Amino acid sequence: MNTTIRQTAGRREWIGLIVLSIACLVYSMDLSVLFLAMPAIVADLDPSAAELLWINDIYGFMVAGFLVTMGSLGDRIGRRRILLIGSAAFGLASILAAFATTAQQLIIARALLGIAGATIAPSTLSLVVNLFSVEAERNRAIGVWGTAFALGGLVGPLIGGVLLEFFHWSSVFLINVPVMLGLLILGPLLLPEFRAERAAAIDLPSVALSLGTVLPVIYGLKHIAMDGFLPVYLLPIITGLALGFIFITRQKRLTDPLIDLSLFGIPAFTASLLVNLFGVFFVFGIFLFQNQFLQLVLNKTPLEAALWSAAPSLVFTVMSLQAYRVTNRFGPVQTVLGGLAVNALGTLVMAFAAYQQSLAALLVASALIGIGFVPVVLTTTGLIVGSAPPERAGAASAISETGAEFGGAMGVALLGSLGTVIYRFTMVDVDLSMLPAPVALAARGTLAAAVENAKALDMEGEPWLAIAREGFALGFVVSSIAASLTLLLLAALARRVYAGSGPISVSNSH
Repeated sequence: MNTTIRQTAGRREWIGLIVLSIACLVYSMDLSVLFLAMPAIVADLDPSAAELLWINDIYGFMVAGFLVTMGSLGDRIGRRRILLIGSAAFGLASILAAFATTAQQLIIARALLGIAGATIAPSTLSLVVNLFSVEAERNRAIGVWGTAFALGGLVGPLIGGVLLEFFHWSSVFLINVPVMLGLLILGPLLLPEFRAERAAAIDLPSVALSLGTVLPVIYGLKHIAMDGFLPVYLLPIITGLALGFIFITRQKRLTDPLIDLSLFGIPAFTASLLVNLFGVFFVFGIFLFQNQFLQLVLNKTPLEAALWSAAPSLVFTVMSLQAYRVTNRFGPVQTVLGGLAVNALGTLVMAFAAYQQSLAALLVASALIGIGFVPVVLTTTGLIVGSAPPERAGAASAISETGAEFGGAMGVALLGSLGTVIYRFTMVDVDLSMLPAPVALAARGTLAAAVENAKALDMEGEPWLAIAREGFALGFVVSSIAASLTLLLLAALARRVYAGSGPISVSNSH
């Protein structure tokens, strides 16, 4: 292992952090940069409905599926090496995507982008841990890394919109190339190398089983989120869980497993992973409701909804940059417990906002959730990586990222399904006899269909639409209260686990 350890970080380390953060921002940005480019892509490539879905989703699927493999591979062959290999592949795949002439070519290029992108998140996070050995500096560095990760998702549509105003849709991919080229030049100069000593070759059956576990589950959850709870989507989830059981059984038998299950025997690791997963679960689920609530209940235009949603994003950004102060001041455990309590308060205020259909209360709730959530997710990310042995930091980073992917997908799917059930129950006895039968059926199914048909039929002032909006709001209320209670229970559980773990810091405790 040829890493250099400093007591305090110098200019080289902080510049290295900037390089890693920009790479992470681009990786995150590619999850959302296509949102505004899709009409131009449709006009140019004429994809089928299924191809259009895969163009959108394949990148996220491949990232989620390969995170664990790439994180473990980085521990074996070197984290800087896997990052540079992934960056070169990301640049080349971006060029392939930019010059795709068919929908199939674009899907393949996006899949390759996802596989390459899966090297970036765990590598950048574990290298941040290598760069900063002083805990206070490490907390700040993880905050900067987290800010870049969050900003990527937020600025993706904005950057895509600006590029599309002046250039061809291929520009949303070509913008990645100079960033990755810069990383290939600066990475060897600024970033330390770290790899586990005497690591065995990666177990290919474990790689196949990890993909077979993650991809079907994410696929099923995403389709439940989009289409509602349908039994057909349980099949991939059950298949993934069954393969996951086989994967875990195999890891127990291997002397050098893809995932070291002994990590889950570290109380701080497991507690932080659960807090991280459920924190993301509720934030993604609640903000899905919020975005729909702004348009469908408060009757905001898509642009107005985007602008009102951007206001809480500023809180998230500021908190990401300042969260290290909270962690350094109160310590990681108190930061996590206090953040969960503030997050629970925010979701309770969100329930009030939904019940009152109040924009002002919704903005206050969003700000509270951001103030509570950001220090929690960044601190638990640091604890997950820091509580693992140094030679397993890449795998631990990948487990953290995969947990967040699962948490977000489950939050959107399960809370969205809960809201749908409550909405449909509310609409069962509503008199829709004045509507054509297909329109009435659609209106009972989702509020989006009810609002759209009411506008088309010039019936926006009808009592049934007000009841439909109340039904959606009630689903939002119930989901927010469930989130608040669960976050408080999670805080109580985390308090007990952390209390039994001895002194805890974000630094490696081995």
